[in-house]
Amino acid sequence: MYALISMAAALVFLVTLLRLKVKLGLSMLLAALGLAILLGVNPAEFGREIAKEWRTQPLSRTSGYLFVTLTALIMLVNALGVAMKETSVSQRLTLALQGLFKSRRLALAAIPMMMGLLPTPGGIMLSAPMVRDLGDHVGIDRSHAAAINFFFRHQWETVWPLFPAVLLIQGMLGVPTLSLISHNMAIMLAGTLGGTIFLLLRGIPSRKGRERHKGKLLHDLRDFAGAFWPIVLVAALYAGFNLPPAAGLLPAILVFLVVHRFPLKRWGSVFYSAFTFDFVLLIFGAMVFKVNLEAGNAVEDVVVFLSEANVPVHLLLFFLPMLVGSLTGLTLGSVAITFPLLKPFMFVGGELRIGFEVLAFSGLMCGLLITPVHLCVPLSASYFETSVSKVIARVIGPVVFIAAAGAFMAIFFG
Repeated sequence: MYALISMAAALVFLVTLLRLKVKLGLSMLLAALGLAILLGVNPAEFGREIAKEWRTQPLSRTSGYLFVTLTALIMLVNALGVAMKETSVSQRLTLALQGLFKSRRLALAAIPMMMGLLPTPGGIMLSAPMVRDLGDHVGIDRSHAAAINFFFRHQWETVWPLFPAVLLIQGMLGVPTLSLISHNMAIMLAGTLGGTIFLLLRGIPSRKGRERHKGKLLHDLRDFAGAFWPIVLVAALYAGFNLPPAAGLLPAILVFLVVHRFPLKRWGSVFYSAFTFDFVLLIFGAMVFKVNLEAGNAVEDVVVFLSEANVPVHLLLFFLPMLVGSLTGLTLGSVAITFPLLKPFMFVGGELRIGFEVLAFSGLMCGLLITPVHLCVPLSASYFETSVSKVIARVIGPVVFIAAAGAFMAIFFG
């Protein structure tokens, strides 16, 4: 019980700091330090947890590795955005997207969904420059554009087999991958429908007073390819050679600058202007928060407390993943923590009720989409120059659709 109160207090402290206009990075770090005090995690215990990670976890899952790669990725994404703007590529891209997709709404949603096929931490920043530029051109509020980029970026997470959480659940429950994906598709379809209703059909200004783009198809395809090829290259290197996106993005930017004959003497200014200290502090604070949770055994204590409280099965299946997802902001970690506990409740008479798995996964997604601990939320707020609360408020409607999909599947397939 104390661990639950401590985590709730840390989240309230974080939200309070944000409401007081304290910068996101500093707010996250202070909230992480406050959590350490509440959980009694001293520097020695913190250090032991870091050492334990290095001994027991693959390099790619250690906090130090995540901090370095996420920071590098975000700074390089910023640099790519600056380079695209300086070479006028981003301006041409917004027109090309309108020409290719015809519908501005479709273009706004398609960009983050396409980028969402690349399952990398911080990958939301790959689509952010394009969505922000297109949103500014269309004339929508920055918080609205941030919500579109954030929400649609995460629609593949329950069905795309490159996301490790999908494979973990498949192996844990022993269910065929195709069966798991086909049933989890209900979450994705419901989320996409909810996002369309609340984010695309509302709040988009009419074309009145705005010129419709009428470019030629080949011209639009060329401009689209000219802006999108660095991202395609990063995705190909990641999928084909498991090269970290940050490592693939750096050469892509350099080639981009060469192809567009950007003056060599101005290259330094592109990377320098992309550096934002608050972003670095934000990622560092998120990693400290995560390590404090692990060092204090907080999440495990909360799981045990709720399981012993005789909570009804359906509520446990939905709200436990939702709670852990909102506290950790991590999909894979939340699955690893909650699904082993929930697995016995998903089987009836020795047979898996796949609808119960969908209910649990929908709860997890709901928690991830409405928590400021999920790194994509504050990153989006920072990049789009808006507040975390505004981004979260705009996705609550679509999140209700995801919860309804989980309930529907539990009723008819549970």
